[in-house]
Amino acid sequence: MNGGVMTDSATPPYDGRHLLADFHGCTVRLDDAALVERALREAVAAAGATILDLNLHHFGKGQGVTGVALLAESHMSIHTWPEHGYAALDLFLCGHRHDIDAALRALADAFEPTEVRKQTIARGYGVAPLAE
Repeated sequence: MNGGVMTDSATPPYDGRHLLADFHGCTVRLDDAALVERALREAVAAAGATILDLNLHHFGKGQGVTGVALLAESHMSIHTWPEHGYAALDLFLCGHRHDIDAALRALADAFEPTEVRKQTIARGYGVAPLAE
């Protein structure tokens, strides 16, 4: 045990970044499932990550869309509320080889928010927290 964290010397340390973002004032159609899918695919590509599966659920005409991209490197998800011009995003990528900030920029380009609120959380074991 190391500082309250259990580590195994045979296991390499793991770390990742978990970015949570709120997009307010989105000017595009947040009820467009095809747009949500395209935006998720572009975000994954911008990050340099690999899609294992991508699922969407459209809640009906004029209603929101939930999309989840299962990645080899973790996941990305989005939930939209078109009636409020709002989208909630959850981006989690392990390691340092992938550009989570590029993924967020790709999503911002797709949804055109007037305001972005974000929080990045360092995740992992056996390593120091990531610097912001």
